[in-house]
Amino acid sequence: MIKAVLFDLDGTLADSLIDLADGVNRAIASKGYPTHPVDAFKYFAGDGIPKMIERALPPEHRTADEVNEIKDIFLPYYAVHYADNTYAYAGMPELVNKLKNQGFIVAVVTNKEQHMANEVVTSLYGNVFDLVFGKRDGIPAKPDPTAALMAMKELGVKPQECVFIGDSGMDVATAVNSGAVPVGELWGFRKEDELLANGARYIISKPQELLDIIEELNK
Repeated sequence: MIKAVLFDLDGTLADSLIDLADGVNRAIASKGYPTHPVDAFKYFAGDGIPKMIERALPPEHRTADEVNEIKDIFLPYYAVHYADNTYAYAGMPELVNKLKNQGFIVAVVTNKEQHMANEVVTSLYGNVFDLVFGKRDGIPAKPDPTAALMAMKELGVKPQECVFIGDSGMDVATAVNSGAVPVGELWGFRKEDELLANGARYIISKPQELLDIIEELNK
């Protein structure tokens, strides 16, 4: 019996691509590196800030020191501008509210910094979520299942009672690793083949399709 739905944030609940691209492009341009179109960040983003910066750098400059230096330029700017052009995906507020009204627990599990995650979720969705679990000191990032499992424990649900939905292979792998039902969605940053390769049991292209999956699982 499904009792809870855990959502990824960037690329699932929030279309944050423009703000991510703007922050990284400003940072790498300040060091004289070429910038990238916004759509390129669909593939750069999704595995944490260091990996996003590494992918945005020319191959010959992808050293740990350079990534850290760019990150130190990126973070102060992004900390101020992370929600300038970030929006809820169409149909997602309605889906989340419908789940909540039907008695499901709804939560966010993201690699985004905790304070940023709190502010983005609140600005786009109000206080509908039972928990927002962002990046915390000492807790490994997704696809490690620790954050998801800690969220489940805090919510009082078992892994098999949860659906985990996200737009990337990392999200799907997190679901698989934690024991939740893995659902991939196609309105975010990545494509279907990546989601299937990482173990997605279901693929949806519209938010409302999640309701049908949960109904099927709870028969």
